[in-house]
Amino acid sequence: MAASRVAAARADDAAKTLPPPAPAPRSRGGATRGGTATGMTVHTPLCFRGKKILAPMVRVGTLPMRLLALDYGADIVYCEELIDIKMLQCKRVINEVLETVDFVAPNERVVFRTCERERHCVVFQMGSADAERALAVAKLVESDVAGIDINMGCPKEYSTKGGMGAALLSDPDKIESILTTLVKGICKPVTCKIRILPSVEDTVNLVKRIEKTGIAAIAVHGRKKEERPQHPVHCDVIKAISEAVSIPVIANGGSHDFIKEYTDIETFREATAASSVMIARAAMWNPSIFRKEGLFPLKEVMQDYIKYAVRYDNHYTNTKYCLCQMLREQLETTQGKKLHAAQSTQEICEAFEMADFYEETTAVFRAKKTSLETETQDEDDQMEDPDVIKMAVRFDKREYPPQITPKMYLLEWCRKEKHPQPVYETVQRPLDRLFCSVVTVAEQKYRSSLWDKSKKLAEQAAAIVCLRTLGVPEGKLCEAENHLINKRKREDRERLINRDHGEDLAEPSHKKANFIEETSDMNVPKMPR
Repeated sequence: MAASRVAAARADDAAKTLPPPAPAPRSRGGATRGGTATGMTVHTPLCFRGKKILAPMVRVGTLPMRLLALDYGADIVYCEELIDIKMLQCKRVINEVLETVDFVAPNERVVFRTCERERHCVVFQMGSADAERALAVAKLVESDVAGIDINMGCPKEYSTKGGMGAALLSDPDKIESILTTLVKGICKPVTCKIRILPSVEDTVNLVKRIEKTGIAAIAVHGRKKEERPQHPVHCDVIKAISEAVSIPVIANGGSHDFIKEYTDIETFREATAASSVMIARAAMWNPSIFRKEGLFPLKEVMQDYIKYAVRYDNHYTNTKYCLCQMLREQLETTQGKKLHAAQSTQEICEAFEMADFYEETTAVFRAKKTSLETETQDEDDQMEDPDVIKMAVRFDKREYPPQITPKMYLLEWCRKEKHPQPVYETVQRPLDRLFCSVVTVAEQKYRSSLWDKSKKLAEQAAAIVCLRTLGVPEGKLCEAENHLINKRKREDRERLINRDHGEDLAEPSHKKANFIEETSDMNVPKMPR
């Protein structure tokens, strides 16, 4: 009993030490109007003039870095470039434990994570070489971000080999198509980020053409695609662009030559005559570069970063990478070596003397997850239909012959008994993203009481419950006779005979249907909460 009280006290203390899960975002990118008649706060679109912006950086621009930059004074933050094809495979999931919106890949990896704190100042940057794919991704994330950006400046092979990034600079027609499609297709502001071309005239002409698409702003990295950070930034070219167009120009590329502290940001802006400044490496090294009051000591910055990384369950390899970029020449110190050896978030925290913070924070999450699971179970119990027949079963394909499933057996039985075909209703539980399916056969409903990790598995489990209740074979290997396999063998023999006699080998479509599982590509609805 005493131990449980101590654990509860630690959890309460941890809750107090956590960074706020979703504080009301400060109005940085544009004015925020007061409450409406309904009490809602209306946010105006992002303004790109007079802003200090965190640049999109691969592996760096994840949620912890974006939130830290906002804390230190950044007005707008860009996420790392995310490829359109990868994003289109993701599903949008509300993470109730972390209080985030996650875009999750089929392998359950979180590709993009965001939260309310940044919703009105985060710009989603994507890599794309196709207008329709770009629009599909933009619509997928539009409600969770403040703007959409197309990367047209990355010179790395992983981007250019797909016709994305800097490869787009040689295809103005495709640039125009992508940007025009986005501007017309979504409500949020659209921007793009480019590098300069070999000549000033060609660069200015390209930017003028881009301006006509209706984008809200353009970020210009003042280097050519073959140039690297050690090459001087071409402030004169950015200035020529700024003077040639009316949309905001965001100057980028000044970390090496100009930006060492906060006051240098304005110096770089004046040198380029730009509307705003976008900072990459200087912010990666120390995100407190955005502080008017000056840089924080690196140790304090790194601890602030780790707090966000733990708070938002950032993958330890990404956390470790970002911390290594901050340490730089200190990687050979004792602390640097501990960081390099760390193989988990917990070990990273231990290297920075933050083990207590890690334990307290994870204790809060465990308690919250348990509470949500209990709440979800209570809701499940309330939603239970007493007329649904239930069993605790799962589908294990290893117990069935290849290409034979319970759903096929149930469909065949329904046709034999002249019942309507089975109807499956599947829902997904938001908390753990598991699925449950109810199958209706002859006006009776069946389901497994166990939740599965995929829609297909949940439907197979429901079919098993129905078949076992009816006393009908389900096709398992251990069953004495598998009539569907025998039926297929007979049809294979008939096709061989027909082939020998030169007859038409085409199988009637109605015959195929007897042995093809009927599945749906429709989206699975989430359970109401």
